[in-house]
Amino acid sequence: MLTITCASLAGGQGKTTTATLLGRYLARCGRRVLMVDADPQASLTFYLNWEEFPQAPTLLEVLRQQVPPHQGIYPISAHLSLMPASDALDEAQVFLADSGMGATVLKRRLQTIQQKFDVCVIDAPPQRSQVCLTALGAAQEVLIPAEASSKGVNSMMRTLDLINRLQQDGGCEGQVTGVIPFRDRWIGRTQASQSRRSVEIMREQAAPAPLLPSMLESEQFKKAMDLGTTLSEIGYPDLEHPLTVVVDILQRKYLWPMP
Repeated sequence: MLTITCASLAGGQGKTTTATLLGRYLARCGRRVLMVDADPQASLTFYLNWEEFPQAPTLLEVLRQQVPPHQGIYPISAHLSLMPASDALDEAQVFLADSGMGATVLKRRLQTIQQKFDVCVIDAPPQRSQVCLTALGAAQEVLIPAEASSKGVNSMMRTLDLINRLQQDGGCEGQVTGVIPFRDRWIGRTQASQSRRSVEIMREQAAPAPLLPSMLESEQFKKAMDLGTTLSEIGYPDLEHPLTVVVDILQRKYLWPMP
């Protein structure tokens, strides 16, 4: 099972959008996909239309080892499953901090279900928290969505710095697949000046991590999220280009042909 974490240390950077649409894209291609919502805001859980029911185990109970991982996983569609979150996930912070090896906890929990899925996509919280550290610690690959703005540049740089520190300390073995500019604004065939400047700075500051194709500013992303479908299924396959590039990178890197 290949584990991919979507991480950005600021809100509104396209993290949940990227995770959700990537997971749905991979599931549409026939991969067995596990989505893990590691954000107490539970936006991924919301967009995958999972309705919480009393006493249903979530990521919190899995992290605490109150239930085995498979009991915290719920089918969403034929190839897509979810380990959900709720705002109670904040309660995991103390447990992870006290464990002494909080960055490795989620990685160790997921090891027991390695054979059940082809890909695991984790939506990390937008704060430098213990849950964020364990989401990064579980990753083999890290995607960093960052808004094409000054706020996005700052978020990208802070996220890269955190990953670098974790790698140096042995808390993260994953590599940065790339940075995805989000809400890159174009007017016709002309890129907006703020987007252009921000993307240029991202390209310079992200190196040696690659800058991937942008997710353009478009209402179609929200529409696909709201409808619980892919961009291709609502008639906008061109907007999926950043996702197809990510998958192509993973295919080459892991000799991982799509079915």
